[in-house]
Amino acid sequence: MTEYFKPVPYPLWLEDKAAFSEALGRSFRETGFAVISDHPISPAVIEKNIAVTKAFFAQPDEVKLKYDGRAGGGQRGYTAFGVENAKGKTEADLKEFWHTGRDLPADSPYRKTMADTPSVTDVPEFDAATRGMFDALDTFGRQLLRAVALHLKLEEIWFDNKVEMGNSILRLLHYPPQTNPPPEGSVRAGAHEDINVITLLLGAEEAGLEVKHRSGKWLAVSPPPNALVINCGDMLQRLTAGVLPSTTHRVVNPSPERARFPRYSTPFFLHFNQDVMIEALPGCVEEGGKAEPPITAQDYLMERLREIGLVKA
Repeated sequence: MTEYFKPVPYPLWLEDKAAFSEALGRSFRETGFAVISDHPISPAVIEKNIAVTKAFFAQPDEVKLKYDGRAGGGQRGYTAFGVENAKGKTEADLKEFWHTGRDLPADSPYRKTMADTPSVTDVPEFDAATRGMFDALDTFGRQLLRAVALHLKLEEIWFDNKVEMGNSILRLLHYPPQTNPPPEGSVRAGAHEDINVITLLLGAEEAGLEVKHRSGKWLAVSPPPNALVINCGDMLQRLTAGVLPSTTHRVVNPSPERARFPRYSTPFFLHFNQDVMIEALPGCVEEGGKAEPPITAQDYLMERLREIGLVKA
């Protein structure tokens, strides 16, 4: 770990909320990222999820494409290798992925814009394992937002009713082995920022995640075991008028000796409820932040999905 990513132990939240919130907020302000050690998510939940992830991506393409989610902008189901690109880039990322979304009540008004997640019949336990992972990260993410609220001098529960039905997504990522040298200038995932409020990322088995510090230097993020990487998304940056920055990050190609190994990664993108108006907090503007025009979470999401090629303009 570099000096920038000193882990913040989650048990501190249970002992001293102010100290935990300060440490989390300080890390966010410096790099847009933080590492949380000793998190409360069950190892069994994590292990079951990675097992079904590997089993799903090992299926033939014709099986995976039964769950093709591109018609819905890739927000649910499977997106094939080489489809998504970073904002402003034409080169496709060297990955394929799966999206599990929120399990909405039958009478939810959000059903008009939030699709159901396809049920995977080809991999036993896939639905249960991925739903367990979604729920665990969703719960923990909302807990972390309570710490963010305290850091911003808001009521601790300020975010609670703004994210409880958010269009959050569990992404199962697979970067296949590179048996041939990748195209010159390519990376496994191009430099980008996340769209959402915060992202929770379980550590990958293979290295590659790098964060661009405001100095311009790329910093490698290698969390210790039993740790989560957390980063601010564009929605939180917009809400805080830039006080909590959404930082550019990428996944670089592996060293030659690691190229033959696949890379799996499990980010959880926590979103606002779709009708939440994202408007700069007065306290952050007073602090020197730059306010942008108000926009609903749904309108902002669609704007960004067009920019990264998952929704056609």
